[in-house]
Amino acid sequence: MSWTDEKVAKLKELWGKGNTASQIAEIIGGLSRNAVIGKAHRLNLSAKIKTRTATSNQSFENSLEEKKIKNKKGRRSKFKSLIIEKDFEPENPKQLEELDENSCKWPIGHPNEKNFYFCGRSSLKDFSYCKLHLLYAYQPKGKKEDATDKEEVPEFIEKKISSA
Repeated sequence: MSWTDEKVAKLKELWGKGNTASQIAEIIGGLSRNAVIGKAHRLNLSAKIKTRTATSNQSFENSLEEKKIKNKKGRRSKFKSLIIEKDFEPENPKQLEELDENSCKWPIGHPNEKNFYFCGRSSLKDFSYCKLHLLYAYQPKGKKEDATDKEEVPEFIEKKISSA
């Protein structure tokens, strides 16, 4: 079956009105649905056909996209909100025996060294670490960093660590 100029014109007209490929194949006759879709693709006709169901579901699809964006923001914003806050409480060095439920348990130094201690700041509810050390311990999904890569650490965090 070959496409004549009349059939192509009819295809463009019906496609523009929003008819489905099956409907166009039936109206033109002698064509399959796939033949209509293939020709429409080769003619670069718009891929989105406006139908009654598509326009009525548009607000539903938009709300789904908004929910996806909110979910992504939710996970990231947990820790980004910590980065915004730059005033961390001063470090309160503690030995292992002095730690309690509300103390940050981030180790400072090497356990074999004499000056080894734990951070000791107030830890956040349901976490073992303070706000500063949560930034190191819990990284966003897919954003793992090398511990040796110092250039990635925000400058203000470096200042807080050195001043603490």
